[in-house]
Amino acid sequence: MKWRAVLGLIVGAFLIVNSFGHTILGWRALGTQLARGGAPSNLIDGIHIGWQFGGVGMFTFGLIAVVIFLQRLRGALVSTLPTMLIGVVYVAFGAWAMYASGNPFFLILVLPGSLLALASTRAR
Repeated sequence: MKWRAVLGLIVGAFLIVNSFGHTILGWRALGTQLARGGAPSNLIDGIHIGWQFGGVGMFTFGLIAVVIFLQRLRGALVSTLPTMLIGVVYVAFGAWAMYASGNPFFLILVLPGSLLALASTRAR
């Protein structure tokens, strides 16, 4: 059980750090491309708002994982269902994104999602 809690903490921290990269660096690159392509400002604003919400969601998922696995590391019997759901959704969305785009970049969702789901399994 302890190694799962440590793994869950590491993945949760990764999701938090990744949320900042997504929100700041990712938007900087995407926003620049949209502006260069001549996208209307109201379209850029709408995409920016959705992009920022994605970053906030990623931060929240990471925070949930850190809280749950920190409690488990301290010996509390806390359900890992929320982190299992987060992991499964990350894997499913990342796999779909790779399929839809043909871009292996989306392993950045599949790998931590898989590790989070693994950390969320019960010890036998």
